[in-house]
Amino acid sequence: MTQDYPPIKVGIVGAAGRGASFRAPFDAHPATHIHAVCDVRAEALPDAAVTLGASETYTDYEEMLDRSGVDAVVIGTPMQFHASQAIMALDRGIHVLCEVTAGVSVEECQTLVAAAKASNAVYMMAENYTYIKSNVLVKALVQQGLFGETYYAEGEYLHELKELNEITKWRRHWQTGIDGITYPTHSLGPVLQWMDDRVVRVCCEGSGHHYRDPRGDLYENQDSVVMLAKTAKGGLIKIRVDMLSNRPHAMTNYALQGTQGCYESARSVLEPNKIWLANLCPDMNTWLRLEDLEAEYMPEMWRHPPEAALRAGHGGGDYFEVLDFVNAILNEAPCPIGIHEAMDMTLPGLASQASIANGGVWVDVPDSRTW
Repeated sequence: MTQDYPPIKVGIVGAAGRGASFRAPFDAHPATHIHAVCDVRAEALPDAAVTLGASETYTDYEEMLDRSGVDAVVIGTPMQFHASQAIMALDRGIHVLCEVTAGVSVEECQTLVAAAKASNAVYMMAENYTYIKSNVLVKALVQQGLFGETYYAEGEYLHELKELNEITKWRRHWQTGIDGITYPTHSLGPVLQWMDDRVVRVCCEGSGHHYRDPRGDLYENQDSVVMLAKTAKGGLIKIRVDMLSNRPHAMTNYALQGTQGCYESARSVLEPNKIWLANLCPDMNTWLRLEDLEAEYMPEMWRHPPEAALRAGHGGGDYFEVLDFVNAILNEAPCPIGIHEAMDMTLPGLASQASIANGGVWVDVPDSRTW
């Protein structure tokens, strides 16, 4: 790609926290430059500016949007601010790369979709788990027909948060203070891409309340919460999210079943990712290591990844999502997780909260394409 245009000026909000990890992927792209940073913690802004290579600092997000001249913004703030901050940028024609989830209520998601439709700017949700090397390879195998017809999948996000709740206090309400699946996208995002499908209804139940916060209050979110999801094509998905149980982290557990193959990701460092494919395995009892298929089937993006990708967070996901975001801005490729894909990954979790509040009844998931 030849750079015959001014660099895309990027602003990062939440720059002293999650946003601080975005310098490497943006520095690696010749079309972008991190120009401005924003955070409510004024005392942390000078260091954030140095870390990210920015020349302007702001404590007020709207002021950054109006005064800095940024062309694109990365939203790395707590999840309850994602929708409103994305809407502010889209209303000004500023491109948005937003951390997950897209929104914390159906109503604000509707407003966000309307803003994205009305704007000429790109909206992309930064679901970085869809870019993890193993997930990219499974997607490629599905697309080459090696799984046959996919009809069942599982995703799990098991990340004990009790101490982190007290440091990043917003989590105490938005992630563990609401019953249901409050953080679905890391589990659901890759699965929906594999199945090329969307969820149409969900039911949700929990395992009860077994832990108290430092103030002695029970967490409103039940310890292990499981959502069953039916898809538009008739498939079934099981999602488990647990951010309270005492156990080691296991944030990327997946399974996929098709008529001609199945996949089970490693549940710990002690075991491999394993896959069975009718066309490649000699019998019904022989598993392959997923990694053994990389040489023949791995997409180009992960064959010779640049050093910046290997250094990026979330298994390289932070690098590749930025690359796709910039390519979408430049009209060099379609946005892979645009507004409707973001809703497909976010809305089932919101519907699960209605389900669990009503005894686990099945709840329809709206299709943002009809809004």
